[in-house]
Order: sequence, then C-alpha cells, then structure tokens
Amino acid sequence: MHATRGRPKATLAVTPEDRQILERWIRRRTTAQGLALRSRIVLCCASGVTNMQVAKELHVTNATVGKWRSRFISSGVAGLLDEPRSGAPRKISDDRVEAVVVKTLTSTPRDATHWSTRSMAAASGLSHTSVQRIWQAFGLQPHRSEYFKLSIDPQLVDKVRDIVGL
Repeated sequence: MHATRGRPKATLAVTPEDRQILERWIRRRTTAQGLALRSRIVLCCASGVTNMQVAKELHVTNATVGKWRSRFISSGVAGLLDEPRSGAPRKISDDRVEAVVVKTLTSTPRDATHWSTRSMAAASGLSHTSVQRIWQAFGLQPHRSEYFKLSIDPQLVDKVRDIVGL
C-alpha cells in the first residue's frame, strides 16, 4: 500500500437527502450544465476517489475539483449554486422601472398616439436606451398594436426583474 500524496483533504460526507438532490440535478434535463458538473464532482469525491482521479474522469482541472469539493464541505448543496456575478450595480430602481411600465400602459403623450422610447425617456428622466431595455424586458411594443395587453399579475415587475436582471 502506498501513501497518498499531497495535503490531507477534509472528509466529504454526503447525506442521503443531499445525494438525492445531487442525483436529481444530474438527471434533470433542464439543469444548467455547470450545476450538473458540480454535482458529479461532489458525488465522485464522496465515493472516496482522489481529486486527481475525479479531475481526469470528468475532464476538469484539479483546481476545479478542489474548489467545488471545499464549497460543498463548507456550504452543502447550496454552495454549488451560482453566486451573483460581479459587475456594475443597477442604477435604475424597481420603482422607476414600474413607473415606466405603468405610464406606458396607462397613458399616451399629449402630442402623439403612442409613446416612443425617446418621448418616454423625456417624460421619465431616463435615457432612451434604458426605456428600450425596460420595454424589451416586459415585452412592451406600444407602437405595434392598437390594443395593449399585459399580465395583470401584481408580481410581474418582480418576476421579470428576477428573470432579466434589470
């Protein structure tokens, strides 16, 4: 028997509930591929295989295996989920987005039959590109139809914000 090389690793124990969740993420067709890979990494590590063997089997680097192994040990299944990405913070508040959507749906400008991105931008104090992104996120096209239909769901702004990330 030979001694294992490298630093000793913290033991990775997967509870039956966690194993069920991880296996479901691997099998489900709608799971993001990154999450499925992380689940495979954890399950392989839990079977007692070395990080190098897991990396070779799953065609990833040793650092990747080490990262997800330690993330699972410290945070459990929740540690495998995507964290918010870096980037510039949002500058347009939910209230302003909601105000643009409501104004688009419930009013028209004095001198026109429908809002344009530039007229709404002037009325709301936002840039025309911001208005265009808001309209696109909500599927608003006031210039294309005589009738305008939108969900009356009171949670619509929150749902679209979660999906689009405006």
